[in-house]
Amino acid sequence: MPVQIRPRYTISMVPAATLALHLRYTAWASARLTAAAAQLTPVELAHDFQTSEKSIVGTLAHIFAADRVWWHRVNGTVPPQFIDPEKDFLLSTLQTDWPALLAQWEQFIATQHEPALAAKIEYKDLKGNPYATPLWQIVLHVVNRLPPTTAARSPA
Repeated sequence: MPVQIRPRYTISMVPAATLALHLRYTAWASARLTAAAAQLTPVELAHDFQTSEKSIVGTLAHIFAADRVWWHRVNGTVPPQFIDPEKDFLLSTLQTDWPALLAQWEQFIATQHEPALAAKIEYKDLKGNPYATPLWQIVLHVVNRLPPTTAARSPA
């Protein structure tokens, strides 16, 4: 007799209120991280840790830029570039533009109903490959780019 393997759990959709809660948490955690980064010297912020994003400010800029790319995809637009090196690596940008972007996400989700959350958003990745993903899954991806333990470890 063949063994039937069933998934441990399935999720059909996450409600808008839950997504909004996750977005508020992400805004809080991001603010804590940028506040903690503001306590560092320019040398500490730019120190190369030999990781993919190199530095603390590089990592924060990458997460912000990814949040922005997803915002563009959800709105059917294409950002001019992933990271603007003249602007995105400035802590002042991360302290102002990132909270504003997350506020836009939260306001947007607050207006969405179940059919819109379940609807697939068509977009292309940065290499031009086409994809389609339900809106609620995109939002969960955005909020999970910032691990919960990251903010808990920041000294702010």
